[in-house]
Amino acid sequence: MGLTSRKVLALAVLLAVLLFVATVWLWPRLARRTPRAVLGRVGLLFATQLALFAAVGLAANKSFLFYGSWADLFGQEQGLGSVVDHGAGGANMTVLETRKPPVPGGGRPSVSGRLQKIVISGPASGIDSTAYVYLPPEYFRPQFERRHFPATVVLTGYPGVADNLLKGLNYPATAWQLAQEGKVQPMVLVMLRPTVAPPRDTECVDIPGGPRTETFFAEDLPRVISKTYRVGSGPRHWGIIGNSTGGYCALKVALHHPDRYAAGAGLSAYYKAAEDPTTGDLFHGKQDLRHRADLLWSLDHLPRGRTSLLVTSSRKGEGNLAATQAFIGKVKAPAHVSSIILDSGGHNFNTWRREIPPALEWLSGRLSAE
Repeated sequence: MGLTSRKVLALAVLLAVLLFVATVWLWPRLARRTPRAVLGRVGLLFATQLALFAAVGLAANKSFLFYGSWADLFGQEQGLGSVVDHGAGGANMTVLETRKPPVPGGGRPSVSGRLQKIVISGPASGIDSTAYVYLPPEYFRPQFERRHFPATVVLTGYPGVADNLLKGLNYPATAWQLAQEGKVQPMVLVMLRPTVAPPRDTECVDIPGGPRTETFFAEDLPRVISKTYRVGSGPRHWGIIGNSTGGYCALKVALHHPDRYAAGAGLSAYYKAAEDPTTGDLFHGKQDLRHRADLLWSLDHLPRGRTSLLVTSSRKGEGNLAATQAFIGKVKAPAHVSSIILDSGGHNFNTWRREIPPALEWLSGRLSAE
């Protein structure tokens, strides 16, 4: 049974309940001060606490998907698969597995699409990162065999895992449903976490002497995907969206690279690179790099490109409302800004699930196929 399965969670809850009942039932018999009774009380309390902790942990993991499998939890993910394509200039992509996507259709690609877990090897950045690629049903239909589809990069927060985007935030299922309803055009989704140099949170910055994360997202990823799949290579074919840290990265990459991305959406984003123990020294004393990682500063001081930006917040429950309003006020032509401001919401999956459908519609309206 998988780490995120309902059966595992139900068994953990049942075990915790049974141990609680056993503790209450047996406590009078263990009330004596003999060593055996004391050890019995300690054992029951320890087992009950452990079972309760496991149940709560499994429930939290099922909701937020910090770990997607037992192997992921215990650090036992191994090995790469077969090489599918080597693009020009050293751009590589490796397919680890192909699976049925979490959408209706019985596993038929022309109905449900296809999901692949891949490794992207970036020649410019030197970074290798895993990702999921969702190919929509239209990708496999004869009438679309010559079409180059638009693509959207989808980013988790930190320290999230890409499985969050499949199960917790339901990106493929949402995109599939919206396409069925005619609200979005078919898009290829490239889903991964912004932590492409784990465990370090690089804030999508090119760190002097360190990981070149911004280069990976701005140059390597679009180039590799466009050379491997039927995806357009121009900025009008590419969008990027994320939540929390991923939202900051999406806005940052779209704002600084309008020649690569026509649109970027930040859900519950912040607007300045974090600097804390998880990031380490991002800028090595270079104030120009620190300024560039501040999106409000960038809007005031750097040339503006022709890109579309979407930001989200809530009037009650989120801490980024003032910064979001400041960001909106600083965006000037030829850039364009849109927003989703909820009456109430928090920094959580439930809020983002309410924002993802309109955000995907917004992105679809700003991208094009060829």
